Amino acid sequence: MEIWVNPACSKCRSAVSSLDEAGVEYTVRRYLDDPPTAAELGEVLDRLGLEPWDVARTGEPVAAELGLKTWPKDADSRDRWIAAMVEHPKLIQRPIITADDGTAVVARTPEAVQSVLPR
Repeated sequence: MEIWVNPACSKCRSAVSSLDEAGVEYTVRRYLDDPPTAAELGEVLDRLGLEPWDVARTGEPVAAELGLKTWPKDADSRDRWIAAMVEHPKLIQRPIITADDGTAVVARTPEAVQSVLPR
């Protein structure tokens, strides 16, 4: 199990605490310091069943600079979105947990974290 976190984010700290309480083994990836590659982000999006614009933080200042809210949300634009998120990892919603069973979730709620814990 891996969790992508920004240590300054309260939702990330809460998710890490939930994983600790559950006693599961996991790896922390500080994705701002160690951004995913386009291939890694694409794989995580596939596991999430989401598109890049579904997990983009469009309220970030860099999103405004890029005009992200005006970008098309279609298959032809998918790689452009992913490239922007790789170049500017602050645009990636957090925390994201990828579980060993192949599932993944944007773990912004306790319920989302619980959904990927081993039963």
